[in-house]
Amino acid sequence: MIKVICQLRDINIAMNDLEIQLNDKYGVGLNEAMALCCLSEGRLSASEIAEMTGMTSSHCSKVIRSVEQKMLIERSLGENDKRQMYFNLNKEGKKVLSQIKCKGLVLPEILQPVLGHCDEE
Repeated sequence: MIKVICQLRDINIAMNDLEIQLNDKYGVGLNEAMALCCLSEGRLSASEIAEMTGMTSSHCSKVIRSVEQKMLIERSLGENDKRQMYFNLNKEGKKVLSQIKCKGLVLPEILQPVLGHCDEE
């Protein structure tokens, strides 16, 4: 079990490194980038984004607020239920997302077996 915990520590360090790279190069954190990635599939509600990313609803709300403040997404009301909010990438969000490419980040060695197959999808 100690070995597993040490491997998890190394993975956590690698994820933190990716977070720093995303912030430095693109001005977004890892959770923000994941939310943008989800929205590349089209209009989604906050609960759908939370489900797709594994974030809690409260954490997802903070991430959505952050990318809204960075003017990367736009919000719209539901057609049938005006209480429901939906989110879409705007032009700037699409631009940032298109700039975030696997080759644009230095992938830590420990993550290469899992993420090394990334291409410019």
